[in-house]
Amino acid sequence: MTTEFLEVKDLGYTPEGKRVLAGVSFDVGEGEFVSVLGPNGAGKSTLLKHLNRLLPVREGAVRLRGRPVADYAFRALARLQSYVPQAKGYIPPYRVAEFLLMNRFPYLQALGAPGPRDRAVVEDALAQVAMTEFRDRFLDTLSGGERQKVFIAAAVVQETGLILLDEPTTFLDPLHAQEIYQLLGRLHAPGGKTIVMVTHDVNAALALSSRLLCLKAGRAVYFGPPADFLAGRVLDILYDTPFRRYECPDDPTGPPAYLPGRSAP
Repeated sequence: MTTEFLEVKDLGYTPEGKRVLAGVSFDVGEGEFVSVLGPNGAGKSTLLKHLNRLLPVREGAVRLRGRPVADYAFRALARLQSYVPQAKGYIPPYRVAEFLLMNRFPYLQALGAPGPRDRAVVEDALAQVAMTEFRDRFLDTLSGGERQKVFIAAAVVQETGLILLDEPTTFLDPLHAQEIYQLLGRLHAPGGKTIVMVTHDVNAALALSSRLLCLKAGRAVYFGPPADFLAGRVLDILYDTPFRRYECPDDPTGPPAYLPGRSAP
């Protein structure tokens, strides 16, 4: 049985009179993996920015462990949740291990130097993402997939219970995307991290998630388990197009894939 970790109630966001989010409510139990799906412009990234306080909550409420996120001091919040943003053009000019040590900031005193425990946490995170041999490389010399593993490791070194990810496989080829999903699965293994992931990858969301949150035009149109999501044809409604189920002929016992099609199954 899960314990409520994160609660969102009637969240709204209306910048300059434009409704971006309206009455969004859901909760995340400790140890859950919740994926946020929806078409472009549905409000997915905006929702995530409210969860990690990049945007202030003006309408509704966001509570972490029963307290409004606004009530937490910056370092206290950074010990509870970490954030992996969308890949952007800017690459920090640091070596991998140096960059990861910077993400120990919630545990360092002002102007304090990292200690042995901080360095041990970094080495453990590098091992978890299979990037130990890259520890002395500069970030701008890594491939997109390698760099994304480092950014996930940066979330791991914060030692938070909750990791928020905004489209973690954007711009990655299928092989590197699969490696990222496998990594997230390991991090979420029993006793591991609580994860909230914004994604466009429906099939990965179905495979990884305990529950799905579906946004359309800023509103939650579904929140529940993948099985009910599929039985209710929510996928077709969400993207205004029928999806078809495909079985892999080489692995008939494996999970099916759902792809847009001209006719529903």
